[in-house]
Amino acid sequence: MKIILTADVSGLGESGDIVEVKDGYARNYLLPRNLAIVATKGAQKQVETIRRVQENRRVRNLEHAHELKQQLQNLDAVTLTAKVSPQGKLFGSITSGDVVAAVRKAGGPNLDKRSVSLRGHIKSLGKHVVDVQLHPDVTANVSVQVTGEQ
Repeated sequence: MKIILTADVSGLGESGDIVEVKDGYARNYLLPRNLAIVATKGAQKQVETIRRVQENRRVRNLEHAHELKQQLQNLDAVTLTAKVSPQGKLFGSITSGDVVAAVRKAGGPNLDKRSVSLRGHIKSLGKHVVDVQLHPDVTANVSVQVTGEQ
């Protein structure tokens, strides 16, 4: 059965791909979960227009991602304050939501916390580098200074 994928399916294809699958897989898995639609001539034309719009949006998003990266690199100091024990250890750890709030407080752009990668847990005071995935092709590095308060 020929189907058009409406979402990314691992091992099968990306959204908008026209693929050939077995009838049972399409009827029992893909179609009920709205991961695909049956391929007809009208649906194929619709997919082509959707792809063109997505390609234009992707280019605009790439340019916007480069602008955001430039804004993040121009930030002076991103500082986080966390509660510290008398021995100098953090209570808990710094989360990606904390980093997003600190970037916003420092005058940076509004980021999605899911785009922030901490390179492990931040459980100590000092300077840490955090990756921000702005676009599949654009990643920015932000330096975060963790200071303590008692």
